[in-house]
Amino acid sequence: MTFYLKYRSQTLEELDLASVRESLKKLVASGNLPHAFLFSGPKGTGKTSAARIIAKIINCESKKTPCGKCEQCRSISKGTNIDVIEIDAASHRGIDDIRILKEVANLAPARAKKKVYIIDEVHMLTTEASNALLKTLEEPPSHVMFVLATTNPEKLIATIRSRATNIIFKKATPEEIVRSLQRVAKGEKIEIADTS
Repeated sequence: MTFYLKYRSQTLEELDLASVRESLKKLVASGNLPHAFLFSGPKGTGKTSAARIIAKIINCESKKTPCGKCEQCRSISKGTNIDVIEIDAASHRGIDDIRILKEVANLAPARAKKKVYIIDEVHMLTTEASNALLKTLEEPPSHVMFVLATTNPEKLIATIRSRATNIIFKKATPEEIVRSLQRVAKGEKIEIADTS
């Protein structure tokens, strides 16, 4: 297994980007999570990992969230949770795809507390599909949360951007890269000289 999969962040504390980590920790601590997030930034900065962590936080069966051990946390980490739906908007970009999403979103979660829709590359949706998604974002069912991820937020219609809490993922700083490498080295029991 490649290191980026083996050491994919599983908790907020493990997220590499300090600004993202702190922003999400504040939102979670407030106890008032929005019904829609917009994660924007370059590829490989942890947007999907952060989305899965948010899904675990709201659906964890433990009081210490995310515990990483309950059925909800484990199935979300594996990508097998039927209430956490990951959609690639590059290949499911049409109005019919969003109509199906809207119909299914109205159904209660099967096992989780909330359904979480993670829509990757959301800027690839057609204009008609974007407008259909907007309607759901304006009047979401109480049991649904959306995490929209994009590398090009400027291509999203402004009304979608305004309905979501935007978290900006920037390229990692040298310090953040070192922190990430140290976590991998520790996990692999590799000794690295500290040259700082």
